[in-house]
Amino acid sequence: MDLHLKSLFGRFQEQFGSGPGLGPGSGTCLMKVEGINPASIKSIFRAAAALYRTDPWKRLRPGHLFGIRVGKDSDWSSKKQLFPCVQFIGGDGGDLGFIMFRSENNARRMTGSRETIRVPNVEVLRVTFELESIIFPSNQRMIRSLALEASGTDRFPAIDVARCMPSGELQFRNPTLEELRFVYAFMKAISLVHPLLQQDKEAGPKWSRLMCFEPFIETVDVQWPPEMAKGYDLVAVTVSHPPGQAYEEKTSSTASSTPTKYTAEPPKEDVFVDMKMTSTVGFRQCALCDKDVNGDQSLSCGQCCAVIYCSPVCQKQHWKETHKSLCSLYKAMMEREEELAMKIFSFPCSVDQPCKWLESLGIHQKGMWRRKCSCYSHCPFGLLPVKGGLWDSWGGLDDEEYPHDSPFHNHLREGRSSPILLSSWSEYYNLRSLSLSSPVADILSHALTVYYIITTLSISSKNLLLKGKEVILHYLGPEGELDWIPAFAEIGHLLNGLGNIQIVMVGPEVPTNLSGTTSGISSRVRVNLVRGFYQEEATYLPPPHVVVALNCGLECYASWTGALDLIKSMGIPAFFTDQCEISCANAKQVLRGAGLHITHPVTPNPFRSPVRYHCPSNNLPSYGNGFVLGVNT
Repeated sequence: MDLHLKSLFGRFQEQFGSGPGLGPGSGTCLMKVEGINPASIKSIFRAAAALYRTDPWKRLRPGHLFGIRVGKDSDWSSKKQLFPCVQFIGGDGGDLGFIMFRSENNARRMTGSRETIRVPNVEVLRVTFELESIIFPSNQRMIRSLALEASGTDRFPAIDVARCMPSGELQFRNPTLEELRFVYAFMKAISLVHPLLQQDKEAGPKWSRLMCFEPFIETVDVQWPPEMAKGYDLVAVTVSHPPGQAYEEKTSSTASSTPTKYTAEPPKEDVFVDMKMTSTVGFRQCALCDKDVNGDQSLSCGQCCAVIYCSPVCQKQHWKETHKSLCSLYKAMMEREEELAMKIFSFPCSVDQPCKWLESLGIHQKGMWRRKCSCYSHCPFGLLPVKGGLWDSWGGLDDEEYPHDSPFHNHLREGRSSPILLSSWSEYYNLRSLSLSSPVADILSHALTVYYIITTLSISSKNLLLKGKEVILHYLGPEGELDWIPAFAEIGHLLNGLGNIQIVMVGPEVPTNLSGTTSGISSRVRVNLVRGFYQEEATYLPPPHVVVALNCGLECYASWTGALDLIKSMGIPAFFTDQCEISCANAKQVLRGAGLHITHPVTPNPFRSPVRYHCPSNNLPSYGNGFVLGVNT
């Protein structure tokens, strides 16, 4: 009897819900939407399935509200965002899906502690993932006739628009084609960005079960499927948590221009901070006039504390010209310093003067470390004199402080060899039994960032490796890496007996006498060196599976234009790293200007160098390979 009641109660919950949501499906069918075609329906179901696979309900609850902005207000017939606020429901019971609101105020009015409150005359769009067994017959016929993709094993999205009537009842209608385009863009964007939310353990009451997240805002480019495009292929989708952050739109000739973050109110008076507390820093550089100034005499903006000036005159002029519109953004970037710092290491991780830092570690002018200061700047990249073996290359560090040329044992998955998947420096140091006083992460950052990209970020490359095949990687613009080739041998050991990697390093800094040479640095990793610009040499190279450019500085070199045009025409996944967030913001603009859409948003690279360097003209947190973003992924 108990089992019978339990089964009956379970079926009741499946059909009628218990918890947040608006109850059973309304029976609306996308086939009845005016102007829709089967291809659009298939695209919507594929986007829903992709979102379902990321399992946002694992962490997100109705109390987590998201602000959504899809393109510009003028893109929509109402001249405003259709559903600018969204909540996920089902993580702790009730309907499994999400609800989109016309305003944040409506969302807060309808969000109860245990149930969704029916507020009269409020209209919402909802997407619920319903079990196939309880879907209305009209939708079951549509699913079978169009062979639509399931979400998970046996769920399919049901999309309708509900209005709460004064009587407490619900009135349903089919969504319009325009509303479905909005939903599609949201599902594609949130699938990418919700995993980036960082828990804020200090926020919220300690007794609350609701996980709190740090304030978040990210813009990604979503590609419209051909049947949904209206004159342009891409749309910029901005997701923020909590909602309510303001934006301003800049006039642009492209329909997919990205909304620009609105700055906080300017300070009532210009405030300066004396920089004597950073007097250990050598020369700094004024952000306006480029004048060199002693660290103990430099000034910074009193609001963001990020930008360096030589005098109040330069600060006031810079505020009027550009900094006024960027100050709040810089302030937000400065606030991430605590998050980005890697506190697991016991060696000094802040570098003001590289030579002194290297001297403190006993590795100045030794081995591969010679590229970490300017003492050997007269020597071309790739041509540092090599004395001996691996111990010399690592500057004579103690045995427990550098990775030896040895395989990893006893690392099997399901009884067979497989690439070792890593997600942090602590995992790697434990794997190699390295002392946390070892600074090798500063050089290994390049090799392990490449490995992280091909085994975690690039799904196609990972699948090739798991099948035991070779991945061809084009590595653009190498400089110091040309002297750190021994460090890339570690990739071969991490492959753990499965797959091979051919790294083709292409760039104008490759020495003429090394161009065309191949180094078999391990049994599973080959490095080819090619001198020249990528767009000019690519036709002579083996076609790549993935392209990488580390510490790329896209906005600094005009030669990137041709390379980005080629990456766009090839449609190959490409990943870029840079040292600080402002450089990544500039890189995003360069990529969008080249017609590339950013499909992997800017995220902190877990294998960034733990060593923070000070840029001459700002105090922004800056780490080698600090952040990663991708296109064509």
